[in-house]
Amino acid sequence: MTATDIHRTILAVWRIEQPRLITSLSRMLRDVPLAEDLTQEALLAALEHWPKAGVPEQPGAWLMATAKRRALDHLRRGQMLARKHAIVARDMEREQQAMPDWDAALDDDIGDELLRLIFTACHPLLSREARTALALRMICGLTTEEIARAFLLPETTIAQRIVRAKRTLSESGLAYETPRGEQLSERLSSVLEVVYLIFNEGYTAARGEHWLRPQLCHEALRMGRVLTAIAPFEPEAHGLLALMELNASRTAARTDNAGEPILLLEQNRGLWDQLQIRRGMQALGRARELGGAGGYYVLQAAIIACHAEATTAGETDWPRISGLYEELASVVRSPIVELNRAVAVGMAEGPAAALPMVERLAHEPVLKTYHLLGSVRGDLLHKLGRFEEARAAFEAAAELAGNKREQDLLRRRAAEAGAAAVST
Repeated sequence: MTATDIHRTILAVWRIEQPRLITSLSRMLRDVPLAEDLTQEALLAALEHWPKAGVPEQPGAWLMATAKRRALDHLRRGQMLARKHAIVARDMEREQQAMPDWDAALDDDIGDELLRLIFTACHPLLSREARTALALRMICGLTTEEIARAFLLPETTIAQRIVRAKRTLSESGLAYETPRGEQLSERLSSVLEVVYLIFNEGYTAARGEHWLRPQLCHEALRMGRVLTAIAPFEPEAHGLLALMELNASRTAARTDNAGEPILLLEQNRGLWDQLQIRRGMQALGRARELGGAGGYYVLQAAIIACHAEATTAGETDWPRISGLYEELASVVRSPIVELNRAVAVGMAEGPAAALPMVERLAHEPVLKTYHLLGSVRGDLLHKLGRFEEARAAFEAAAELAGNKREQDLLRRRAAEAGAAAVST
């Protein structure tokens, strides 16, 4: 393997194994920020050793074993004065002695440890924004830049939030736990937000060469199902599960054989997973039964349900979708919701009705670097026959997009608009 191949392999393994490393170390050390730091040290060790010695046969196990050794070294350096440290160190030493190979290191059943880690990161002592940023960093392995793009905020702002959050967790001695009762309700909204952002990163990756990261979607769905079990009377938990199930039902139709994106209206609906659609509709029905029809996630699930219920793209109830987006906009003030509403208005009433809505959004500060604003604007301009303007909008959107597949799609659309402009 070339040095470039090894580097890509390290990053690929890191994306997969980071959550497992952090959850395992958090359970052992009872210290989430320390676990995250030691996991980062394991990555640095891989970057140092693998280019020289080659990629291990079991790279994930190598990272786990290295992280655990670093944890033991840390406890020993601190002389383990606290009784907790002594107990933890003995447990880890016995575990290491009982492990004749690295296979066992990967056989840890983390169960719902990942969810426990999210609840710990979403403690009320932290600000709402800091909770989400910290969890995305530790659970998804997202870089500070990727998290900043998700929130449409400067990278320095996200970096400061993460540093402050880790310091607060370290200094507070918070328990590493899944809360119950009132404490569960206090943290649930932040946890739902984190799970949804994890799903979104898997559904449309912010960075890299792949449109999808299925592992993150599957993990978010698993956590969503666990949340409805531990909070069965919370309508928004059911609403989020419905939203994820319905979106995930389209996975097989969202890319072609080469991995290129296929837009919603062009997808083969015969490939949509009907079982997953039924599960999503059941979760949506349960959320409504619990009185949550106007909830943030429930309304979004209702919008996706309109697509799921349409046998063909032409049968989609766009006026209803437009109305649901208007209701959603009354629940949360968001330029992105307004942009989505403009898309629905364009489908229901025509591009001439939607374009002024999009033009007004161009002045929103948080959308200055949001590539989908240019994408939507380009689509509306193209439908109105303003091809040269559409080409410029698509090209500008491509420059802002972070995902290579998305960049390629936008550049193709720009080329199509350019060709149409020449032929007219």
